Amino acid sequence: MNPSMLPKRPKNLNLFTIHFPLPAIISILHRVSGFILFLIIPFALWMLEYSLTLSGFEVLYRWFGYAWIKLFCLALLIPFCFHLVAGIRHLLMDIHIGDELKSGRASGVVVIAVTILLIIIMGVWLW
Repeated sequence: MNPSMLPKRPKNLNLFTIHFPLPAIISILHRVSGFILFLIIPFALWMLEYSLTLSGFEVLYRWFGYAWIKLFCLALLIPFCFHLVAGIRHLLMDIHIGDELKSGRASGVVVIAVTILLIIIMGVWLW
């Protein structure tokens, strides 16, 4: 077919007006959480290095007595929990478990539910 004869259809490039299905949202958030985890690596390595000395460990131990530090650490654990659960979902889909439309939606709901449960457990553990 001649390219000049193709219909001129409008293209919607505004991602905020497109309705994404739940599996697509889970997939996008999995990528975003992976990027956030990548950005957290220097902070986590600094905390590890600092905690390996006796004085550094004592300082970090005192820091974790403050509620806002615990909230900050919980905020850093949220992408980890989501990325872990969504990654397991993606691995299962790679071996064709739950890759149909209906089971994909159900596994998306399970990812959100398990992530919320893990966040609650982490919050209780931090306090």
